[in-house]
Amino acid sequence: MAANTRLMSTTARLRDRRVHLERRATASRAVRASLVSLAGLIGAPVTHQAGEEVGRVVDVVARLYGPEPYPLVTGLIIRIGRRRAFLPADALEKVHAGHVRLRSARVDLRDFARRPGEVLLARDVLDHQLVDVDGVQVTRAADLYLAPLVDKVVLVGVDVSLPTLLRRLGPRRWQARPTPERVLDWQSVAPFAEQAIDGPAEVRLRASRSALNRLRPADLADILEDLGRSERQQLLGWLEPEQAADALEEMEPAELENLLREARPEHAARLVDEMEPDEAADALRDLTPDERETLLTRMPTAEAAELRGLLTHREGTAGGAMTTLLVTTTKDRTVAQVRADLAAEAEHRTEIDAVAVLDDDGRLIGDISLFDVAVADDTASVADLVVWLAQFGPPAVVRPDTRLAEAADQLVAARASSLLVVDDAERPLGRILADDILDAVLPERGRLHFRRFLQ
Repeated sequence: MAANTRLMSTTARLRDRRVHLERRATASRAVRASLVSLAGLIGAPVTHQAGEEVGRVVDVVARLYGPEPYPLVTGLIIRIGRRRAFLPADALEKVHAGHVRLRSARVDLRDFARRPGEVLLARDVLDHQLVDVDGVQVTRAADLYLAPLVDKVVLVGVDVSLPTLLRRLGPRRWQARPTPERVLDWQSVAPFAEQAIDGPAEVRLRASRSALNRLRPADLADILEDLGRSERQQLLGWLEPEQAADALEEMEPAELENLLREARPEHAARLVDEMEPDEAADALRDLTPDERETLLTRMPTAEAAELRGLLTHREGTAGGAMTTLLVTTTKDRTVAQVRADLAAEAEHRTEIDAVAVLDDDGRLIGDISLFDVAVADDTASVADLVVWLAQFGPPAVVRPDTRLAEAADQLVAARASSLLVVDDAERPLGRILADDILDAVLPERGRLHFRRFLQ
């Protein structure tokens, strides 16, 4: 039943994605046939109805972060002699490849003043970094494509190919020639435009989050590592703190170190606070003492104290790599109650693989894997599970000062996916997971590949 449910869920997701792709504007033959190259439009003549030239296109203004799925062109900046003037979109009759025709010979030319959310497409987006969400990569816009859509001109796509970049270096007649076969639909990209960040936050985020939310943390980590400094901070500002923290946990240590140094201390502290304790401690350990203290003093007192405790353990030991996030229970409870405890910790599912059973004094008497919890009857008692598991040996534990290489040997010997870290009185201090050991003993393969393979 569960397998069938997962299959149906996967099928539904694939069907929804196919419908989503089919609804994209660039899937329409009519739209693809009417594409206008931005690169070919820059420098193109603007004429009135009588055919006389009024000026030349300098840039195209669009509302990049509006509520529409495709940014609306709000006007052109044109050069008339030595003057640059703004031409509103309602004055445009036709935007051709390499030519713009106006509705009237009388033109209302205004001084351009950027409004919230507006960008100059040639200056702010063309040749700048953007995220190809479908391809999960950072790339650059070699060309942008406009098209008429419901009696308006909108930005529908982007071209990131090298041949298009070379086309722009060729003769003028080549520059205005779009290449529909290379177009990425605008809904599949997340652009960066520093000049447009003064718009309302809820408007800015709507378009980009809808695309970025489809990415896994490991994918976002790859993208963050590839972005430039300003684009990286802008992307972090778009993400919810929890989503950003998940991505930071997947980053290479050196890249994460640079990112935390680049960010405002208040923002960096919030991101570290949202990370899992062991990952947060690793991130802080790579900073200088002054940088570390700057972030800790900006965090909630309890969380900062927890991280300071983790940082007292030496790097390369079980205590230095453990997470303090534990799910514990006692013998007098039922499996159904334990499952309810686990459900309450769903947001930390990647850090939990077992439930520690404690006696009345907080000492460890058993460690129940999630598999054993899953297959047990709801009415079964934790005490019965502990007795049944005792036949396979005691729980796999290490001391805080155990070297990770030794912990790895114990993990293999126990055929477990984690080890509990306990003090001299057998009270659990934390848990060290298999992927944390792998990250440490195989740094060239661990953090970069292991988790991403599992996801």
